[in-house]
Amino acid sequence: MYKNYKIIALVPARGGSKGIKLKNLKKINNQTLIEIASKFIDKLNYVDEKVLSTDHKNIIQEGKKNKFTILRRSKKTSGDFISDFKVIEEALKGLKRMGKIFDILIYIQPTSPIRSKKQIDDALKIMLQKNYDSAWSISNVDLKFHPLKSLKIKNNSLSLFLKEGSKIKSRQELRKTFIRNGIFYIFKIKKLLNRKTIYLPKCFGSITKHNHVNIDDIHDLKRVRHLMN
Repeated sequence: MYKNYKIIALVPARGGSKGIKLKNLKKINNQTLIEIASKFIDKLNYVDEKVLSTDHKNIIQEGKKNKFTILRRSKKTSGDFISDFKVIEEALKGLKRMGKIFDILIYIQPTSPIRSKKQIDDALKIMLQKNYDSAWSISNVDLKFHPLKSLKIKNNSLSLFLKEGSKIKSRQELRKTFIRNGIFYIFKIKKLLNRKTIYLPKCFGSITKHNHVNIDDIHDLKRVRHLMN
């Protein structure tokens, strides 16, 4: 609990990842990504319960080993194109049926295992002090990859992805942009359920300063193993 807010940490971990089979059970320094997420959550002494949402028996076994509350994910929320909100909504409904109600949700994706306790502590504190609806960990986008410089191909012809890009003459005219990096999301649960989307009106962006990787393929996994060695 933090300042009378009851807090849940939710870890999503479906079994059907495409880039790497059973990605969430891959090991770094002899620990699975699930175990690494679990140990990180255990350091957050304000978390009242840690929950694992999964559809795979091996991940369930790993979750039980690490003392997660297990929520079995339905087939409907285990596909490739399901939104984060739907996964969260299903988990919250499952907890409610168990008589468990929370105020704040911390969403921890196991595939972004390089985390900072201070970053998440500070983000939660700012979110509540400044009355934000949510807080996301984010990373700077290099100006070389700015949206106004992006291109698309349509009918075998190259063009700007955004028409406004034609007005940009130099890098100095580009405003900083950011991308979510998956390390953490924090939500006020009532706001989340009322809006039915993770894109809430008042969102605090917590800029990640340390090296980090969101694991999508084997190259990412190798890089994380190198960084965490």
